[in-house]
Amino acid sequence: MNGVNGKYHQSLDGLAENPLRRTWRGNEQGTIELSSVPKFDDPYQERQWIKEHMAAAFRYWGKCGYGEGVSGHITVRDPVLPDHYWMNPFAEHFSTMTKSMLVLVGPDGYVSPHGAQLPINSSGFYIHSAIHKARPDVKAAAHCHSIHGKTWSAFGRPIDILTQDSCLFYDNLGVYQNFGGVVLADQEGKNIADALGPKWKACILQNHGLLTLGNTVDEAVFLFGALDRLCQVQLLAESAEANGIRKSVISQEDAEFTAKTIQWWENVYVNFQPEYKLLLQETNGAFLK
Repeated sequence: MNGVNGKYHQSLDGLAENPLRRTWRGNEQGTIELSSVPKFDDPYQERQWIKEHMAAAFRYWGKCGYGEGVSGHITVRDPVLPDHYWMNPFAEHFSTMTKSMLVLVGPDGYVSPHGAQLPINSSGFYIHSAIHKARPDVKAAAHCHSIHGKTWSAFGRPIDILTQDSCLFYDNLGVYQNFGGVVLADQEGKNIADALGPKWKACILQNHGLLTLGNTVDEAVFLFGALDRLCQVQLLAESAEANGIRKSVISQEDAEFTAKTIQWWENVYVNFQPEYKLLLQETNGAFLK
């Protein structure tokens, strides 16, 4: 339909109800299908699948250069013991992660006997335990100190909706406008969880970095990488605007239309699958061990 000043705006009328189905086309016979998130009858099989994708997520972070000493953690709720979550071990580089290295953390915050017997990051425990308690609607959380994310975080501002990709975060991004020091207390973890609100899947932590959530670890990690790249876009755009070039922000109507498709959790999961497949080839499946 036409909007203000004759500008054309798209509508969801006539499009598939499932947002994933809007994004791809098969053959006329309908025999081509796109693979999405598998369904499991056995929670132990689902556990293994989660750990494989989680190990790949860390390898992806390693490729992205997100390593910063012992900082950075991803957690995923366990399907066998839902009050437990999987987490990376302390002081191990993202690029070396394997399925067998992952640690299962109990509701008391201590290492469970059911996973690798390795120490975990205390800050990671305080942040992620608070998030998993506050947001039972999501299964995964990801946080690290990526360069562009932590640079933009110094402004304590959300990103502008400047590109199609940034519509992933339209009405889907919080800002924790405080830095209370390295997270070593329950309350700071709760403060960060509160900044995410009841529905957002991403947050900028002022003077700290980025945090993303997902229905799958694939979603959380793709959102993290996308937000870090968009922080880089924002920094470049701000630099250009400081030199007299005006930014053009996407309209609310167009951002909302786009978000209703690309923010769907299965679409974000599918966006990470090219990286997962490439990692399988590059590592010869080493992270599956």
